[in-house]
Amino acid sequence: MAPVKLLLVDDDTTVRTGLGAVLEAHGYIVTTASSVMEALRHIASESFDVLLSDLHMPGDGDGLIVAGAMRHANPKAATLLISANPDMTKATAAILRQVDEIVLKPVNAGTIVQAIRQHLVQEKPSPRSLTIEAAATVLERESASVTQAWLQAMKETGGLTDVSITEEERCDYLPDAIDEIVYRLRYPQRLGSMTLFSMAALQHGARRRRQGFAAPVLVEEARALQVALFQAVQDNLDLIGVGQLPGTLMVIADEVNAQLLQSLSGYENEKPVAFAQDDRPAREWETNEGETGRRQEIAESTVKVPEAAIFVRKYMGNRPQS
Repeated sequence: MAPVKLLLVDDDTTVRTGLGAVLEAHGYIVTTASSVMEALRHIASESFDVLLSDLHMPGDGDGLIVAGAMRHANPKAATLLISANPDMTKATAAILRQVDEIVLKPVNAGTIVQAIRQHLVQEKPSPRSLTIEAAATVLERESASVTQAWLQAMKETGGLTDVSITEEERCDYLPDAIDEIVYRLRYPQRLGSMTLFSMAALQHGARRRRQGFAAPVLVEEARALQVALFQAVQDNLDLIGVGQLPGTLMVIADEVNAQLLQSLSGYENEKPVAFAQDDRPAREWETNEGETGRRQEIAESTVKVPEAAIFVRKYMGNRPQS
């Protein structure tokens, strides 16, 4: 019988070394990972018979993302999650679609070894064939659900309640933001390069200042967008090939950050004193005289682009734009 290959994922060094040593003593070939991203890289490049992962991990993602990736890459692998929350056993219907068992902390090595052996001898049904789609295609199709998740998150934090604006005005920048992220996924750029100049992000920052919001709301919006996009990826993990997953998450994080920097640039360079009408909420002056308001907005954005470009280059370096 071939040795059993096991992937152990936990941010706690003590767990990785201690439990890893016990598992090796029982004959398992153990590979360890301290983060979700490291685990995804192992899953994309190696084959495993068992996944043992902590549910709650620091940073982006959690054990469910790792379990979903393992289910896709190694459908017959035994997948076990470790959780400190006893209530998890009461709400496992959705989770158990991706994992075989939830092990509660404190971890007992003997119990884990027994559970692994039990699941390895169980016959699993053959996995159904799935059509893998590009992450960009999936996110483009899920743009409406991403928008709704973003709106819900912003309502819960209360980040957009300081100024009275309509729901349409709250999320009017999202279609362009999501389109630019989809573009980055389809046409990869070097991470951190800031080669794509976003007029939409600049205008969004300027608009939020005209509406009367403080600059930190831009950070809240960016965080909510990143979380909504990650959730969309997790919800469609069966459709996104595991090989795409690490790169997809990194591109999303990088592009959201780039958009945030340019939104802050637009906010910083918006000059309410120079444009008296900007002291009023955007919807008020944009709807006055219809086309007149639109021409004013275009004129203001044109004036600010050189200053915004200088601001972005100051923080990101002087790189070519496309």
